[in-house]
Amino acid sequence: MKLLEDRIRQEGRVYPGNILKVDGFLNHQIDVVLMDRIGEELHRVYKDCGITKVLTIEASGIAIACSAARSFGVPLLFAKKTQSLNLGKDLYVTKVASFTYKKDYQVIISKRYLNENDRVLIVDDFLATGNALLGLIELCKMAGASVEGIGICIEKGFQDGGKMLRDAGYSVTSLAVIESMTDDGDIVFRS
Repeated sequence: MKLLEDRIRQEGRVYPGNILKVDGFLNHQIDVVLMDRIGEELHRVYKDCGITKVLTIEASGIAIACSAARSFGVPLLFAKKTQSLNLGKDLYVTKVASFTYKKDYQVIISKRYLNENDRVLIVDDFLATGNALLGLIELCKMAGASVEGIGICIEKGFQDGGKMLRDAGYSVTSLAVIESMTDDGDIVFRS
């Protein structure tokens, strides 16, 4: 998606450790017009899959998933990283290792909102190692829901997450795939 690649080139900042900061438009301050274009593009790709729910993990994926859910006309469900008292006890829970935060955490969804009748589009801002997505896939399996596709804004193509998910048979659509990036800010996109 050229529009997204252009924004990454203009505003993205590369930090040591293969960290790409895009917080000026994607995951801190959010460009809602760009989010709508992203949601429309994911709808274009998966419109014939019978999507009944869009699923993400809090917090950075929520804006993207909201735009995608709006385009599909379905609910957005996000997995929570902490269990609050108002979630109840009837939950799907799994563990996820975070690349960005370098720690493990639980992700939680109420059984009320995901079941065997759901056809799910999983959405997130980044795909690096794929751990967050594996956690969401595991929650879908627990619920008996089918994963119809995975929509990603930015894939770090030089890491193994995308290949691993595709090799496992999942349809992964990444709107911008970074082939390489250097600490001095050079970003090369896959063509």
